[in-house]
Amino acid sequence: MRRNKTNPPAPTEGDTALRTDATTSIVGYRLRRAQLSVFQKFLAVFDELKLRPAEYSVLVLIDDNPGRKQTEIAEVLGIKRANFVTLVHGLEERGLVERIPSLEDKRANALHLTAEGKAFLTQAQARHAQLEEDTVAQLGGPAARAQLLALLDRLI
Repeated sequence: MRRNKTNPPAPTEGDTALRTDATTSIVGYRLRRAQLSVFQKFLAVFDELKLRPAEYSVLVLIDDNPGRKQTEIAEVLGIKRANFVTLVHGLEERGLVERIPSLEDKRANALHLTAEGKAFLTQAQARHAQLEEDTVAQLGGPAARAQLLALLDRLI
């Protein structure tokens, strides 16, 4: 019988290594595994703050863009409207974000960080800076980070 991807050789009695080449050589698979690794580290660092990656991104974008509409922030992050409303509601309940009716469009809400939200974000950003520094070091330094980001931009 000819060996190929559809008929891999049968494992021998002493062979305990799982063959993974068919998946680990796939770009999408490797990207997903890298994402999971980075997210697991993020979750460990931010567990005490009870902050998820999407929530952190929302807080950062609101801080950088106070008064922007919910739909704008959701669109930039690729979060569905219904999911984003739930996410913002949770941040609002924690006292980190406030929704104010937009002056330009009364049907829309403008997002702002509260004073507590700004203080919380400052603490979170300090943790994130260390996490980012560790990740960049793991990649091999700033040049490797820049190269990775440039490659990822090609896929977006």
